[in-house]
Amino acid sequence: MKKLLLLCLFIVGLGVALVNFKGLAAKGDYNSIIVNFREDIPSTVLSQQLETIAQQYNQTPNLNSIFSINEHIYTLNGDQKLLKELRRSPIKQYVESIEPNYIYQAFEVPNDPDYSKQWNFRSINIERAWEETQGDGITVAVIDTGVSKVPDLEETAFVEGYDFVNDRIDAADDNGHGTHVAGTIAQSTNNNYGVAGIAYKAKIMPLKVLTGGGGGTITDIAEAIRFAADHGANVINMSLGGGGDTQVLKEAIDYAYSKGVVIVAAAGNSNQNAAAYPARYPHVISVSALDPTGKKAPYSNYGAGVDISAPGGSPEGKILQETIDPDTNKPVFAEFQGTSMAAPHVAGVAALIKASNEKLEPEEVLKVLKQSSRQVKEDPFNHYGAGQLDAATAVQLAIKGQITFKDFFRWLRDSGYLNPRFWIDGGAAALLPKIAMVLGSYLFAWFLRNYFPFNWTWPLSTGLIFGSSGLFFLRGFYIFDLPQWPFRVMGSSLPELGNIIQGNPWFNPFFASVIIPFCLIALLLGHPQWKWFAIGTTVGVAVCLGASAVFAPGVIWLGQDTLARCFLGVNALLCLGLACLAMKGEERTA
Repeated sequence: MKKLLLLCLFIVGLGVALVNFKGLAAKGDYNSIIVNFREDIPSTVLSQQLETIAQQYNQTPNLNSIFSINEHIYTLNGDQKLLKELRRSPIKQYVESIEPNYIYQAFEVPNDPDYSKQWNFRSINIERAWEETQGDGITVAVIDTGVSKVPDLEETAFVEGYDFVNDRIDAADDNGHGTHVAGTIAQSTNNNYGVAGIAYKAKIMPLKVLTGGGGGTITDIAEAIRFAADHGANVINMSLGGGGDTQVLKEAIDYAYSKGVVIVAAAGNSNQNAAAYPARYPHVISVSALDPTGKKAPYSNYGAGVDISAPGGSPEGKILQETIDPDTNKPVFAEFQGTSMAAPHVAGVAALIKASNEKLEPEEVLKVLKQSSRQVKEDPFNHYGAGQLDAATAVQLAIKGQITFKDFFRWLRDSGYLNPRFWIDGGAAALLPKIAMVLGSYLFAWFLRNYFPFNWTWPLSTGLIFGSSGLFFLRGFYIFDLPQWPFRVMGSSLPELGNIIQGNPWFNPFFASVIIPFCLIALLLGHPQWKWFAIGTTVGVAVCLGASAVFAPGVIWLGQDTLARCFLGVNALLCLGLACLAMKGEERTA
């Protein structure tokens, strides 16, 4: 009994909270209202309801467009006051929803003033990817000339790296190449300064292996790869390469790969029919470069070893990031071109993929990159590998099959469940009367248990819900391209089934009476288990009819006044009497 009382208090408290909490879904601007009539109502009924709206509210509903004819979607000018009136009117029984026609705006692009110059980001569809993730929790190791924390990297998180050229912890840049690469990956974004970065919430691990002149040894590069793998890097970017294949470098790459690190490298700038090393190694994602038109950049290597292509720039349009001027060691916004610029695009998107699904192994990240890329039909020389990088599709593919909080929250928001008015003002169901029906049926059954001892079983509980409220929350479920009537049927109690069948807002006297409960009792009374479903249904119907006599007494042919209330009340009492007769003499066999 204590558990039941606690449950009752919780549900009542939840109902009160919902009444007083407007929810996130209620926030938004609108100056018109959507009236989405049910698709199964007759055209004559639809015309009558449209005329009723026009006469009562002095507003003429109009089809949203010619494409709304079959969907019965109408709009009319109105504010919150009119919205509430419509939701409380009898019209609501003929509609799937009455809701604000919210005004949406284009998503804001980053407020970095020179973001408009980053054609390369728009070409990889980065803004849609940012709706899901910005690279939180991922560390990208930049194995290059070092990275200096220029102003547009001040808000970017760094982890400790190493300078393998000078054998020290400080891995500052004395060339500008590495800082530019790091900017593409994670330039500070939405800081009202400069430009943006792809995975701007990721961390950068600076590893200097190239001198100020741009050269570096295999041993330093191999050590940097192992350092990155041992110090928590999730992704490695190497915008460097050459023509030599060594066991030391291959073993370092295999080591990092075995520890789950995604390794990305530039294909090379010699316009040769083969990727350079280390991009050519099997466990490295090799990136060729695209020009602003999406064609292979004239300098880019292609052919053997190329896995994917990404923006690298050309004389017609280069890649803009903030870096340092090696002559003055001061920050400067500079435009570079090369496969060195293409590789960090892929490394940045790999960071977004890992942030979306950190369980993905390196081979799975490569698979996501390839499957999500925009394929080029005519590519006999493998200029593009699997295709052209697409950040948004890659992120969506990475989270496919996972139910994330964002997905669930978006579904709740789009379905209207976050807005209590969806329930209370007559959207899916009238919440408080439904709660009263559910609680009332259980409390009354508990009361009868004192006079007619029985045990609780699932047939009894199922009958109580079926008779009193149905699975009312299912009325708000709409699945694309599937019929909605099954949800309306499952979301209705037994007395409401006549409404669903006839498409009428008022009770059908056949369903909203003792007749069907009587038939169920007569048919199932001899069955040891299912008789309790019939008894539970009868009790539930009694409570439903009693509550409806108070909240919504409309009955076909009887109206909404005293006659309808009397009809529902009398049948509620008859159902209670029938349930008591069915229980009389029963032992604890339920």
